[in-house]
Amino acid sequence: MAAKPTIYKLNIAISDFNREYYDSVNLTVALHPSETLERMTVRIMAYCLNVQENIALAKGLSNVEEPEVWVKTLDDQVKLWIDIGEPVPDRIKKCSRLAPEVKIYSFNSKSNVWWEQSKSKVQQFSNVKFYQFDWQQIQLLATFVERTMDWSLSISGDSIYIATKNEEVELLVRELV
Repeated sequence: MAAKPTIYKLNIAISDFNREYYDSVNLTVALHPSETLERMTVRIMAYCLNVQENIALAKGLSNVEEPEVWVKTLDDQVKLWIDIGEPVPDRIKKCSRLAPEVKIYSFNSKSNVWWEQSKSKVQQFSNVKFYQFDWQQIQLLATFVERTMDWSLSISGDSIYIATKNEEVELLVRELV
C-alpha cells in the first residue's frame, strides 16, 4: 500500500508591506510522502509571497505537469506558475510558454551551484524570475512546523518575519539575477 500524505492546517495572518496586502489565509497543505518539511515550508512561503485572488496549491510533486503553486484566471488559464527547487532548463522553458509570469524559488544547500550552472541557459526567458531562500533559515523554520499552526507573517523588502506561538524567525529571500 502506498504511503499517504500528511495533512497540515495553517492559519496565516499576512502583512505584506511590499504589495500593501493585509489579510489572513487558511491553508490545508499535504506533505507528499517523498517531500521534506523544508520543501513544504518553501511552498507555503511562496504561496504567501504571491497570495492573491485565485491562487492555489497545485499538485506539484504528484503531477509533473503542474507547478507547486499557481494562479488561474476565471477561464482556467494559468496566470502565474510557481515552481520550487532547482528545475532543469527545459522545464523552465516549458513553464515560460505555459504562463505569462513564472517564479522559481530555490532553497537548498545546492542552490548556488544550480544557479551558477543554469543562469546562462535560463536568463533568456523574460517572464521568469528566480528567487533564493537561505537554506539554514528554511531548516530552522521547518523545526517549527506542527500539524495545526497559527503563523503571522510580515513581509518587508527581502525579509519575511514569521512568528509562531512559541518562536520567531526571519527569512531572507533574494532575487537571483
